[in-house]
Amino acid sequence: MTRTLRIGTRGSALALAQTGTVAEALKAAGAQVEIVVIKTPGDLSDAPIAQIGIGVFTSALRDALANDEIDVAVHSYKDLPTAPDPRLVLAAVPQREDPRDALVARDGLTLGELPPGSTVGTGSPRRAAQLEALGLGLNIVPLRGNVDTRIGKVRNGELDAVVLARAGIARLGRTSEITENLEPIQMLPAPAQGALAVECRVDDVDAEHLIQSTLDDSASRAAVTAERAMLAALEAGCSAPVGALADVVEDLDDDGKVVYRLSLRGVAATPENDLLRASATGDLTEAEGLGRALAAELLDLGAAVLSGPEA
Repeated sequence: MTRTLRIGTRGSALALAQTGTVAEALKAAGAQVEIVVIKTPGDLSDAPIAQIGIGVFTSALRDALANDEIDVAVHSYKDLPTAPDPRLVLAAVPQREDPRDALVARDGLTLGELPPGSTVGTGSPRRAAQLEALGLGLNIVPLRGNVDTRIGKVRNGELDAVVLARAGIARLGRTSEITENLEPIQMLPAPAQGALAVECRVDDVDAEHLIQSTLDDSASRAAVTAERAMLAALEAGCSAPVGALADVVEDLDDDGKVVYRLSLRGVAATPENDLLRASATGDLTEAEGLGRALAAELLDLGAAVLSGPEA
């Protein structure tokens, strides 16, 4: 490819770090790249995500891409609405970072070591519901801001702890500040947490081929496809807590040969805000169907049909 690829990103430190990994991989493949910062409505608002909408961080990037202001858009995959944009194509899902949530607490404490009544900040209804379900007597308080702002509230004593996506902390090189990685049995992450989505225009075949061949990781794509299919089947939007995590696992087929399959776990809330859990296993090639099937099971168990922006 002889032209320079204009890579669009939000201007936050985390977004720039994520985009930098994409840019470096494309440069290593011989491409000329330029990073273009796009302001989004989400960067200009302090309102809770549940009020301003899940697409608030991605719509401006997608519009810039469709309008030929940029050639590539890099998103945190969990920020994308589940409905596809017919103007664009998902060219790559790079290898996923660790999808778990992480605790940053005062005095190096773990979740179980925080005294009852400790204040724990999170902007996510999913995290808040799962923390409350653990029955630790914690005081869960709403929180917005970038990684530095959130961790800063622990450092200055305003909060006892915050819960963040581990991937964001890792991409900023700050994993030494994590006091506990929260295992999925305690807290299932958001669908596609830790994954990036790299989009280009649907008619830009050259860019799509370069990005796909350079960056796409088939196991990561299959896992997040299953997770987001579960979310899409549950939602008409989504304001209730929903978590999902798919892992690629080894299995044996009928002939005793090793095959790779998807193991998907999900959590969703009832209208009374009780949490329901379910799991399923299926073939890698059936990721979307697996996600829909798990959503159907959760709905049969009594999960709420969701409306509003997902968090």
